[in-house]
Amino acid sequence: MSHGKLSMQQLGRMSVEEFKSSDKTPVVLVLDNIRSMSNIGSVFRTADAFRLEEIFLCGITATPPHREINKTALGATQSVKWQYAESTLECVNALKAQGYSVYALEQTENSIPLQNFAVNRLPLALVLGNEVEGVSQDVIDACGGVIEIPQFGTKHSFNVSVSCGIVLWETVKQILIK
Repeated sequence: MSHGKLSMQQLGRMSVEEFKSSDKTPVVLVLDNIRSMSNIGSVFRTADAFRLEEIFLCGITATPPHREINKTALGATQSVKWQYAESTLECVNALKAQGYSVYALEQTENSIPLQNFAVNRLPLALVLGNEVEGVSQDVIDACGGVIEIPQFGTKHSFNVSVSCGIVLWETVKQILIK
């Protein structure tokens, strides 16, 4: 059995134009005051990979175009729709009013372990928090629930972009892979 790497042509990736006109996974991300532009770029790249609807960049979260974001986004800021919102809480409330199920990714008293989280209603919005403070409490209180990624080592959290990839895989596979 051969395990030769596939060429870019063999991968058959869509163009930015094809991406923009394609059907999207009914999931959006809300970034609550993310400090690191490398993390923001990585989230864009992950959102592209799972063909998400949109990213909301809130509070101090930097917006494209920016060289530091582009270093990790690798062009995903051109394909993934995004918009800026000054207030994460107002953004979450607006998404709820539009019919989104909104969940924060955080460690709380009554959080749902990721392996027990079921996507029961779409569209879905996932809120990712600041690298130090996490998702702000007022935003958590506005969400319909909280998802927590179980961890088994000495550290108390994953990098926000790693958390994004883990939670998106677990949620998107429920939506797209039957």
